[in-house]
Amino acid sequence: MEERKIRVLIAKPGLDGHDRGAKVIARGLRDAGMEVIYTGLRQTPEMVVEAALQEDVDVIGLSILSGAHMALAPRVMELLRENDMADVSVFLGGIIPNDDVPALKEIGITEVFGPGTSIEAIAASIREAVLGVRTN
Repeated sequence: MEERKIRVLIAKPGLDGHDRGAKVIARGLRDAGMEVIYTGLRQTPEMVVEAALQEDVDVIGLSILSGAHMALAPRVMELLRENDMADVSVFLGGIIPNDDVPALKEIGITEVFGPGTSIEAIAASIREAVLGVRTN
């Protein structure tokens, strides 16, 4: 019996208008065997969580380059809890200062990836979070 694919939602919350990195990650995760839904630019936290709910995803990947991660990520996490979706793993990528990472993990962000992180490392981290196995 074939194992079901991990479902990943890639979202660009906030006013950031640059999505090349998010598209690269989306394609890379598809190539790694995951099912990927890309929401596009300028999503609100409410839009991200609603899409995650509708698409029944295992993982949300937030790409934030605008510096608004300390406002947007907590709101996404709050909305996930309100919608009984606390089991959805949330990953954050973009330009995130190292000093902010502990606070982000404290609110429930699974992992934070900076520029230059390999697709293989991201895929392995997602598999570990969803399936409980480290593949890389």
